Amino acid sequence: MSKTFDVGVERLTAKFQLDERALQPSSPAPVTASIAPGKAFYIETFGCQMNVHDSEKVAGVLLEHGYRAVDSAAQADLVLLNTCSIREKAAQKVFARLGDWKADGNEKIFGVLGCVAQQEGRGIFKRAPWVSLVCGSASYRLLPELLGELEAGGRRVSGLDLDTDETFETEITRRDNSFRAYLTIIEGCDYSCAYCVVPHTRGPERSRPSDSVLTEARRLAGDGYTEIQLLGQTVNSYRDPSPRGLNFAGLLREVAAVRGIRRVRFTTSHPNDFTHEIVEAIDSTPALCEHVHLPVQSGSTRVLRAMRRTYTREEYLEKLFWIRNARRPISVTSDIIVGFPGETQSDFDDTLSLLDAAGYDAIFSFKYSPRPNTTALTMPDAVPEEEKGRRLAILQERQREIQAGRNEKLVGSEFEVLVDAWHAAKGQWAGRTSGNRIINFTSPDESLLGQYLQVRVTRAGPNSLVGEQVV
Repeated sequence: MSKTFDVGVERLTAKFQLDERALQPSSPAPVTASIAPGKAFYIETFGCQMNVHDSEKVAGVLLEHGYRAVDSAAQADLVLLNTCSIREKAAQKVFARLGDWKADGNEKIFGVLGCVAQQEGRGIFKRAPWVSLVCGSASYRLLPELLGELEAGGRRVSGLDLDTDETFETEITRRDNSFRAYLTIIEGCDYSCAYCVVPHTRGPERSRPSDSVLTEARRLAGDGYTEIQLLGQTVNSYRDPSPRGLNFAGLLREVAAVRGIRRVRFTTSHPNDFTHEIVEAIDSTPALCEHVHLPVQSGSTRVLRAMRRTYTREEYLEKLFWIRNARRPISVTSDIIVGFPGETQSDFDDTLSLLDAAGYDAIFSFKYSPRPNTTALTMPDAVPEEEKGRRLAILQERQREIQAGRNEKLVGSEFEVLVDAWHAAKGQWAGRTSGNRIINFTSPDESLLGQYLQVRVTRAGPNSLVGEQVV
């Protein structure tokens, strides 16, 4: 899997950081529980950007109600695991991690949040009896009440209701970054892809009113955030429920017009709702970043139909043609699954040929794994695990060659980067381009975090770029 781009699902384990950042107020929510002051919490996060942002929301709720953040489970009174269930391996990691924590003592409250919580429900209590709290993402606003029940002597509590529109914001969000902020604009999914658990764990599609999105964007800009990433399981399916009726492209333009915002990103798009108007918006709006993550999943129309992906190979390539022929150089990344039930060698060859036709800047590739409550679970012609592994290795090697060639062409080019990390061991800064490429670079300056500056690429590999600051 390429690590050049920070997009996709189940790629990271992010621990909630202790840096003292500002708490971000959001839409007020009624709170009735009384949380004992001074208790410590620790959150560990598996999954995509939406899970990371969900952990920010949960942390904000806890901080507002008297908890304090610590940097290890051993130090915490409340230990929370925010989970991803997009793949079988991800769910297995959750229970393995819970097993690791079991030895930390009986005085702690252990909780499971997120997609595995929603998928497994109260069954988690049977598999991990030391867990006291199970809560899905649609119920985070209820955390004070749920924790209040535990503090009042309750043994096990759960929040698993998906029948709500109040899922976007908690009372307070603690931002984990001082210059880049996530902003959820749509929750859930109305598609029924045969392999996907999202509709069962996140519920149906619910778009946030545009005035609420823009109000928060202005607040973030006022607090000094310069890059915003719009989030949704199918972010470009956004449909403004307010009388304004903005579509996704219209919302992109308006968020990008907020004073103080220099960059706007979005993830993840569904090809069925990817329109030429989105490309036109990127072309005409400098603040919209030059990157589209457009998951294809397979290069075979036959497999796409079996997956219920609602588009053909040819229709997908047409949308890719729009992107590649834009006036701005828009980078494209994708997700691909190998070994879906019934996938033949010919189908897999179609996926390999799609890599060549698409020329992706990076992909996130996975072996198919059966998930509960999905139609693919009962499909015949399962591909053996050994064959899945063989196909995945071939796919990743082909993509590695493509990336090496594309990155080599960037040597000598200059990019504006937003500096977001310092690697002490390498003595290098890391910055992200508008196209979402990460460049590791040297600089004589000692304080660059959060700054925008020009970097020239001096060396390239399949998964990375190296450069130097242009002064």
